[in-house]
Formats: sequence, structure tokens, C-alpha cells
Amino acid sequence: MKRLTSKFVAAVTEPGKYHDGDAGLYLYVQAHTSKAGTTTIRKSYLQRLTIDGKRVDIGLGSVKWTTPSEARAKAQANRKIARTGGDPRRNPERVPTFAEGVEAVLALQRPNWRDGGKSEKQWRASLRDYAGPLMTKRVSAITAHDVLAVVGPIWNDKRETARRVLQRIGAVLKWAVAGGHRDATPIEAVRAALPKNGAKRKHHRALPHAEVRGALETIRASQAWPSTRLALEFVVLTAARSGEVRGMRWDEVSGDVWTIPGSRTKAGREHRVPLPGAALAVLEAARELSDCAPDSLVFPSQRGRALSDMTLSKAMKDRGIDAVPHGFRSSFRDWCGETGIARDVAEAALAHVVKDKAEAAYARSDLLERRADVMERWARYVTGERAAVVRLSA
Repeated sequence: MKRLTSKFVAAVTEPGKYHDGDAGLYLYVQAHTSKAGTTTIRKSYLQRLTIDGKRVDIGLGSVKWTTPSEARAKAQANRKIARTGGDPRRNPERVPTFAEGVEAVLALQRPNWRDGGKSEKQWRASLRDYAGPLMTKRVSAITAHDVLAVVGPIWNDKRETARRVLQRIGAVLKWAVAGGHRDATPIEAVRAALPKNGAKRKHHRALPHAEVRGALETIRASQAWPSTRLALEFVVLTAARSGEVRGMRWDEVSGDVWTIPGSRTKAGREHRVPLPGAALAVLEAARELSDCAPDSLVFPSQRGRALSDMTLSKAMKDRGIDAVPHGFRSSFRDWCGETGIARDVAEAALAHVVKDKAEAAYARSDLLERRADVMERWARYVTGERAAVVRLSA
């Protein structure tokens, strides 16, 4: 058996376990396919040992943070402990590194994310770019000084990125506390040391609601891929999140109501969207681009997959629309506020969660009928016409 090399580890994509030929070390390659059909290859090291007469597998970290020689050294050290009757999992030297903690937290979070791997990619990218110095440190040894050295340099110029990096570092260190590897986290001390002024939180770029009609006309007249145009128009007409629209499937539509399952909503609960006539007309046009099977995407890309968020954003940017898809929700909310739409109806239309616990206890209706009237008025406002309602078969 040949030893694992960095070249082989980087190139292999076939799922399976690849033996290193020493100390029970393996390269473990896994393929994960999202609901959108995107396949992600994950690679990590594991060691197979016999401890107390039982065969156990010990994770040795992701290939992103661990080289074959480092994994081999860990495996050899573990085997020595096991041969003398010890358990390397309980050995003080086996306190996980920050990189191993990242993998553990991602494994815990992965089943709860419903964005086709986008959140995980953001986690990995931000920690790779800004938390590199922490990766090889043991989670028990990371101090407030270490964290401040990572976050401090970007705090003033990249405030939102810094907040997210700090939050993700905190999540890993909380995992370490739960695992008994440390007594507390230094995150609060770091937050107290960082300046409170400086860069402000940036909101999604949005248009004044009076300019949405012009943007919609620009989108309709563009030469973008038909599915992209229709998806953007549907985002405007429904004030829905672009991710919900991009992942929309035909079996979610019944008559003039679109029911988004809880697995695809930000709040994790089912949300019904009353569809105005203009939105129903968009769906009729979309039928020509899809096989209309119940589980088929309503707005597929040219390759038959879910459209990416960047595809919609780029389509707007290329046509001089100074906003992002999510910004149309803000435009809708401003219009509601300026036209006397009741706050509870407007918030229900945006699927916002009621934060006040007492209010939430009584807010059990989704106000579908009242929202249907509001969405029809919004559609007429942004299209400049009274759209004929087209009923779809259930």
C-alpha cells in the first residue's frame, strides 16, 4: 500500500476510504448532494484503532487544515497510547485543534441549513481568510488576545465581516466548552475591547418603491435568460426571498397560493404566499421552460439546476438597476408603510417572525385573505395595470 501524498489527496474525488498503510490512517472522501443537485466533495482523515477490545474510528481533521504528514504523526501518537492500554480520545494531547472544532460545528449545523451548502461555504471562506492563525491551536489554548489579533485588524473597515468571523469563532469555542475542553470563551472580553463606533451595518441596496415599476420594465425587456427574467419578476411581485423563489417547485403551487415548506424558509416554518394575477401570469410563462413535474424547479437555470443568487444580482447590475433582489422586500415594506397597510399584515407578507413573545402567543393567523388584497394592490402598483387573475389547477 502506498502512503497518502498531498498530490493524491488534492486530486481524488471518488468517495471511499483510502488507506495510508500506517497506523490505521485513512483518507475519507464523501460526496454530499444538496436538494438543488449540487454535489460537494468533503475530505478528512480518520484513524481506525482497537481500544479496550473494540474497534473505533477517530477523526483527525479536514484535509483543508491538515497535511498527510501531520495526520500520520497524529495517528502514530494515538497508536502508541492505545498499545499501552490508554485511550487517545481521553489523552490531554488529543484536545482538538480549532480546525477540528470547525469541522465538528459544521457537522452539527449542516442538517439545519437549507441553502444548498451556501452557509457552509461562507463559514469556511471567512475562517480561512481571517482566522488562519487559530487553525492549528488547541481549542483549550485560544485566548482573548488570539481572537482580538484576528478580528481587530478588520473591525473598522469590514465591520459586518468581522462580526460574522467573531460569531463563528465563538460558536467553535462554545462547542469546546460543551465538550469539556475549556471552561469559558473569551468572546465577551473581545467584544468589550473592540470599539463600538466606526463602520455601520450595511443594509441590502433597495430602490424607492416608486422606482420599482421602472426596474420591472427593464427586467422584462432585457435579454437575460428567460428563467432569470421570470424569477426576478416573481421576486418583485411576491416580495419573497430570492432563495425561496429560486428553489420553488411546482408542487408548492395550488390555485393562487404558493406554500413554501418550512424546510426552505428562514424561520423554519411553512409560509403561504397569496399570488396576485401578475404573478400567476409569470407562472404560466414559466411552464414553457419546465417539464412541470411536481418536483421540478419552476425557474431552472440553463443546466436545469437552481438559479444562483449571483445570477439574479448580476442580471440587475448589468442593466443598471442599483439594488439587489432582496432589496425589493424593503421597497415593498416602505410602500406598505406609506399607503396605510396594517403593520401586522405587512410583516406577515414578509414572513417576519413576531419577536415580542406576548404578541406572538396571540398572532396565530397568517392573515392570508388580507394579504391577498395587499399583494394584488402591490402588483398593480409596480406593473401599472390591473392584472387578470388566472387560476391554476391545484
